[in-house]
Amino acid sequence: MSLRNRVALVTGGSRGIGRGLALRLSQDGARMAIAYRSNKVAAQQTLRQLQANGVDCVAVETDITDAGRCDQLIKTVVDRFGRLDVIVNNVGDFRWGTLGESSLQDWQSIFTSNLLTVLYMCRSALPHMRKVRWGRIINLGAVGAERAFGQAKISAYAAAKAAVVALSRSLALEEAKNGITVNVRRAFSDRPPTDGGRRGRDGGFFRVRRGRVCYRPGRQCQRRLDALILT
Repeated sequence: MSLRNRVALVTGGSRGIGRGLALRLSQDGARMAIAYRSNKVAAQQTLRQLQANGVDCVAVETDITDAGRCDQLIKTVVDRFGRLDVIVNNVGDFRWGTLGESSLQDWQSIFTSNLLTVLYMCRSALPHMRKVRWGRIINLGAVGAERAFGQAKISAYAAAKAAVVALSRSLALEEAKNGITVNVRRAFSDRPPTDGGRRGRDGGFFRVRRGRVCYRPGRQCQRRLDALILT
């Protein structure tokens, strides 16, 4: 797959899954923009790694839970590179808790982080993709989200990720005529994570560390990413 002369933006791209996807896209020739909220040290490390590989890249500090700052992020990237072709919506908070234990603020926070950030980024980016009649939007989902899965103690997260799938399917139908594809990629494999870490069915490795799922994509995951962009 070649992304030569294409520009890709990965939200939450300073570490973890986002960092791995940014490095993967750059290997195929994409010029890279990574967005991060607060971890400047991690962002600079990722930027230096990209630059060491000869990648034309930029890191932008922002908070994409704010629609206005999403507009500004897209403008910054387009002003810097002259275009925007690929977006990976990778931001999404995860929190354990039953419905009875969770406040409305908890639900609003999970939905804003996992669903509304996707909405804001897509709305801001679509005009630039329509202009060139080519675009690739990849939204990070969750295992079982395409089936509206349910699991105890993650009701807010499960509902938000199922909504991301529905939004992505609708947007894909709306934008197909403009040469824009929209897909959902699961963040990790079918097997549930454990604290000790485990290999997933896609060859990736994941573990839960301090309440956060950490994942390094395997070769099968990378091939699926290629397929989503080429589609």
